[in-house]
Amino acid sequence: MRAYAAGGADGIGIWELKLDDDGAALEVLDASGLGRASAVPAIPSILPLPLMEGPGDPRERIDAICASVHRLAKFEPSGIVCLTGPGNDRDTVIEGLRTIGDEAQRAGVRIGLEPINRVGGEDWTMISSLGEAVELLEDADHPGLGIQFDTWHLWNTPNVVGEIAQHMDRFVGVHVADWREPTRKWADRVLPGDGAADLPRLLGALEAAGWDGYYDVEIFSDNGAFGDAWPDSLWDAPADELARQAKDSFERAWDARNRTQVDQVSPGAV
Repeated sequence: MRAYAAGGADGIGIWELKLDDDGAALEVLDASGLGRASAVPAIPSILPLPLMEGPGDPRERIDAICASVHRLAKFEPSGIVCLTGPGNDRDTVIEGLRTIGDEAQRAGVRIGLEPINRVGGEDWTMISSLGEAVELLEDADHPGLGIQFDTWHLWNTPNVVGEIAQHMDRFVGVHVADWREPTRKWADRVLPGDGAADLPRLLGALEAAGWDGYYDVEIFSDNGAFGDAWPDSLWDAPADELARQAKDSFERAWDARNRTQVDQVSPGAV
């Protein structure tokens, strides 16, 4: 948090995996002056994730997410991220979303259901577009539920600009990262402007649709933590230096947004 504040960030995302003493974390957060962007629970999905440890029983996972909702609500995040997990057990996911939505309403926060990139997303999700997320939310039919938009996951989905305009009222958070081409794995993202995702176009579409919340730069760049020690990992940079780089990179993409033609077909869509 001190590094982000020193790097010029306006806010910070909150990951439950990084929390130890909640009281101390809240004290440092308050002192930092940082706003609170999206929060991610330690167990982030309703169905089990092959690439992460956690309970195999969806019911246990739902209970864990509900407990995390109340813990994370103390930090007053813009929303709390939730994934479906992989597979086709739609009924369990819908039931879980309703239960988690109930707890979110009690805690005074909203849940952001996050679609995951269709390239390599089979280990993470059953939804890979805004339209698919909306279908699940309509089936769950709960006011505590919304969408977490992520540029890395959605940049290459068909008609992403049109879907942003159509579904903006459901957004509770925005994650920003760029797509390395070729990408080596899910934890191999690059800073805004250093990849293939045409972020100025997406940022322009978000602004035009009315998004006025945080743009939460979320860079996974494995240095061995997830099993791949990339020699050019951004995580090897000092935190304050990387925070400054992220802010500068985002601002360049932001400044370029009005020079980008906004159309209705996303780059990379097939």
